[in-house]
This record gives sequence, structure tokens and C-alpha cells, in this order.
Amino acid sequence: MTGSSVLRPLVTDEIPMPHSTDIVIHCAATVSFDPPIDEAFYTNLVASLKMLEAARSAGARYIQISTAYVAGLTRGTQLEEPLGRIVDWRAELAHAQRVRQDVEDASRRPEVLDRLIGLARHRVGRAGPQSVSLRTEELRREWVQKRLVAHGRGRARSLGWPDVYGFTKALTEMAIAETHGEVPVQIVRPSIIESAVGHPYPGWIEGFRVAEPVILAYGRSALPDFPGIPEGVFDVIPVDVVVNAILAVAASPLESLGFYHVSSGSRNPLPFRSMYEHCREYFTKHPLPERGRGAYSAPEWTFPGKRKLDARMTNADKFLTWAEKSVARLPRSSFSRDAATRVDRLRGRLDFVKRYAGLYGPYAEAEVVYTDERAGALFESLPEEDRRDFNFDPTTFTWKHYLQEVHLPSITQIMRWVRPPRDAPRVQVAPNGAHPVLAVFDVEGTIVSSNVLEAYVWLKLSDTPRDEWPFAFAGLIRRVPGYLSAERRDRGEFLRSFYRRYAGAREEEIRARADASISELLLRRLAPGATRRIREHRSAGHRVILVTGSADFVVKPLVPLVDDVVAAHLRVGPDGRFTGDLELPPLVGEARASWLRRYASVVGADLSNCYAYADSMSDLPLLEAVGHPVAVNPDVPLHRIARTRRWPVETWEAVKGTPRVLLPEPAR
Repeated sequence: MTGSSVLRPLVTDEIPMPHSTDIVIHCAATVSFDPPIDEAFYTNLVASLKMLEAARSAGARYIQISTAYVAGLTRGTQLEEPLGRIVDWRAELAHAQRVRQDVEDASRRPEVLDRLIGLARHRVGRAGPQSVSLRTEELRREWVQKRLVAHGRGRARSLGWPDVYGFTKALTEMAIAETHGEVPVQIVRPSIIESAVGHPYPGWIEGFRVAEPVILAYGRSALPDFPGIPEGVFDVIPVDVVVNAILAVAASPLESLGFYHVSSGSRNPLPFRSMYEHCREYFTKHPLPERGRGAYSAPEWTFPGKRKLDARMTNADKFLTWAEKSVARLPRSSFSRDAATRVDRLRGRLDFVKRYAGLYGPYAEAEVVYTDERAGALFESLPEEDRRDFNFDPTTFTWKHYLQEVHLPSITQIMRWVRPPRDAPRVQVAPNGAHPVLAVFDVEGTIVSSNVLEAYVWLKLSDTPRDEWPFAFAGLIRRVPGYLSAERRDRGEFLRSFYRRYAGAREEEIRARADASISELLLRRLAPGATRRIREHRSAGHRVILVTGSADFVVKPLVPLVDDVVAAHLRVGPDGRFTGDLELPPLVGEARASWLRRYASVVGADLSNCYAYADSMSDLPLLEAVGHPVAVNPDVPLHRIARTRRWPVETWEAVKGTPRVLLPEPAR
């Protein structure tokens, strides 16, 4: 079957085309190597068939801009002729159109969701169930996207193409060859298109193509090595050469179906090692500046081969996985945050190398030559004036000149603008406006370097003779692992469990003991930076609030510093003793954010103008609820989020010289 009847199931929207149109040149496509399979098929295959149908309706000839890499994973000489392999493009298109729904359905299966929930809980579980559900849905969408990319890559490689880009371009050629009918069709197959050699000016290019990301990554020392066959031809062609060839094809005599390679590998080959040597020589003479650190050094590639390079990356991945787990177990400190930052950077670099090696490696490992006899004959058939003005002969320039004097200076120009280091995000306390401004501070780990455990021990020991301290410690130490485990799972669970230690204690005695001694602990643990910031907010007219999981009698000495304190209240029985329960569920995680939203609505505050200070991943919802979040002494997970979102990160510490362990004066 030929003609438009074949396309009716595929083309639902007609593309209007004036009947006076003589030639349709279709060069639009997704040039990403790894788009989702359905997007790649729609953009590259379906859209091309729509354009072919538009040309048919206008009675125009049709020129399809394809790629030399429709030949796929092959070796030897590739001629300017129809593809030798025929794949059922209709079946592949139908599968691509159906697969998104299949993947969406698969992403909602219990086993997939259970795994994603577990991963989300591991990352943000301390923030609360809503944070887990939101992160789970983000992970599900990422899973869908990755699966669609994997479907395209897997199907392409199973049929002999390195990626879905070349695969869909090849299927497009097959579909056009089968369905063009009476429409004259010419297919132009450029190789790797790079910057102009002459027009509109040397080095002109828009956007990054195949080689630029690899070249720039090499110049920034981000690619210590790369897969590639040193003697293999890296087929590059300047963009103005391609444009001139297309114009010549458009002016050539009509033919039912013609193919033209616009490439350099047959008559002006560029071995991959030569390209590397030209680039290394250029970056050695003209290194890229490294902001604040001088200049990058161009690495020396050894061409170890794909297998050895994959083994290196596998070993590096294992090491980084171990490092990530180790950093997560480190005590909270500036050292652990710096270590996590270094590990994250190494992970980003490794993922970058793996991605680029996977995407672009096949093009550097190609053992294929694309002949261009038909394109060469077309060039020779032109009048001398046209050969001069519309030159597309790949033998008229040398690679050393093109790379070192045209292409590399052009694509590295923007990298040589040394920008000043970007200032770290800073807190700017603005005065009150039309609405009240709230400044909410977490207490433990934020404004005081203490916690509910230390406060309990302080109160316990302050009423215990020194010779009985070992016995007092013994009972607590046995419970510490359980408390830490509960705290990692759910801070609310930890607080409920810990406050049971007060069960049976007389309220009057505990409060009296706290009034007599706890202020010494808090004032010695209180960070001067926190005190200054609180005063700064109060001077600006802001309403300052402390939100804490500590008991109200513990944080009582801090009340004069602020406008409001929201603390835990222990339930008291009829006998005047603590029951071990709380009056209300502890205000942690998402509960803090919901409490703040209600508080803001009552006082008429606009949360987008408000501030929040916290140190723990469990406080992520609180920080996300305001317009000015600040991570103070953050744990590693919160530090990562703060860096990613460019939140201010501050370190507040107690007065220098404060002992790590503080003990009260013992009872006599």
C-alpha cells in the first residue's frame, strides 16, 4: 500500500501547507540520545510522516534531514542507499505509543510502590508521612521516566542501534520509503554536525551538539578517560557544509527516492586519537580557567577500552556507595557535612562520566565509514561559482585548523568568562511590612547545643549524690540504643518513649529542681549567634517563637528571650505525679508546619515573608512552610537539601571552650 491512506491512522492533525509550496525541507527532530520512547517516536517518526503528508497535499517535493547514524551499530563501508535492514516500523510505533500506559500501570503495582515508599521513608521519613508520600510520588514519576528511556534504549540496542535517536530516524527513513508514493523524496544524512567552518562566520553554532559536551568536559578535567577506538573515524561535519549540501540537493533534479551522505570520514577522515591530540594540544596552550583555583589541566587519555573503563567505574561506584553510608553514620558536625559534600561531588562526577560514556561512547567506538560519492558528484556538477559560494566539499579544510582555530575557540569562549564566586546564600532580616513577620526557632541542636537526654541527665544528677551517679547512669545507658533507634525512625516516637522516664516523679519537685539548676545548662549551651539573631528579629519588629520537643520546665529560662514558646507538656495525675504521657502529641515534623500555618492565619502573618531556623531533617516541613528557611548546624540529609535549594546554612556553636560534657553540682 502507498499513499495517504496508510497515514490516516497515524496523522490526526493536518499541517496546513500552501499549494504554491515547491519544496518541503523537514529538519526538526529531538536530537537527545535518550528521550522517553514515546516522545522520540512522536517527534521523529510521526511528525515526519505528517510533514510528508503535507508535502503530498501541496504537490511539493520532500527533503528529509536524517542522520548517517541510521546505519546503527555496524562496521565497514556504508553507501548512500536505502537501509539494508527492514524493521516493521508500524509495530514499533504501536508499541511506543502503548508503552507509556503500560509503564504508568507498572509504576502503581504494590511491589514497585512498596520499594519506592521504603526509599522515600529512608530519605525523608523523619519529616513525616506527608513528606514520605510526596517524595514517593516524585520517585514514581522519576521511575516512569527512567523506564521509558530504558524501553527506548533497550529496544534500539536489541535491533542494532546504539540509542533511540538513531533507531527512530532509521524507522522514519523506512516509513518514508514505503509510503511516499508519488512524492519525490530526497534524504540527506549528515554525520555529527558541529560549528561552521566559514558561514555565517567561523565557529558559529547554536546549542550544544554531540562533541561539545565531551570536549568541554575534557577541558574541565571532568573526563579522566573515555571509551573510544583510537584509529576509529570520528565523523564530524561543519554546519554550514550541511546547509550548503541541503541547498544543492533542493536545487538538484527530481528523483523518486535519493540518499546523500554529508560526512567527512570517507575523504577527510578524523581518527579519534587525532581529535583527542588536537584537543589536548589546544587545552594545554589555552587551558580553561577554574574559578578561584587557576586553570584546569587537560587529562591524558590512555584509551583503555570499554571493558576496563567499565570496571573502573564499577569499582568507583562501590567505593562511593560505601562512603555515602559511612558519612551518613558520622556524628553531626562541620566535618561530616564537609565530608558529605565531597562525597556528593564525587558521586556527581562519576554519574556524569557514566552517562557521557554510555551516550557518546558508541560514536567514538564506531568502525564505520560513510561514503559520499553521490554528494561529491552533486558538488562537482555545480557551476564553479556555486561551488565557491555553496561549498560542501569536506576536503577543503584541515582538522587542525578547524578544531584549534575555529571550533574550540568558539565553544570555549563562554567558559573563559571568569565569573566571581557566587556568594553563599545569606539571611537578610527585613523589617515588618503590612503583615506581622514570624521568626520560628527550633531549640535543641539549633539555638542550644543540647537535647532532651542531656536535660534529663542534668536534672537527675542535680538531685543525686556524686557516689550514686554511676548507678543513675547505668539505667539510662542501657536504654540509649533504643532511644537512638526510635529517634532515627520517628522523633515523635522517641519523645513519647523518653518522657516515660518521668513517670511517677512529683511535678512540684521536678519543676523546682529545673528552676534551681537548668538555667545553668541552657545558658552555657546557648549559642551567641542564636542570641544575636533573635535580638535582630525582635529589633525588626518580628514575633519570635521557639518550637521545641523539650518539656516546658526545661526551656523556661529561654522565655524572656522571645515572644512565645511552644513546648511539650507532661500530663500530671491526680496525685501530682507525672504519668509518663504527654498532654498532646509532640509537635514534630509535619505537625510543626501545620501548627505554624494555623498560628500565621490567627495573627495575620504571610508565611512567604516569615523565617524558620532548624537543624534536622525532621524539620524539613517547617522550613518548607516559610519564605526564608535557614538550616542551622544541619544534619547531613538536611544539609544536602539546603545546598540543592540554596538555603542559607549557618553554624551556631556554644561559647568557645564550653566542655563537651557538662555536669551539675551534685546533691549533698
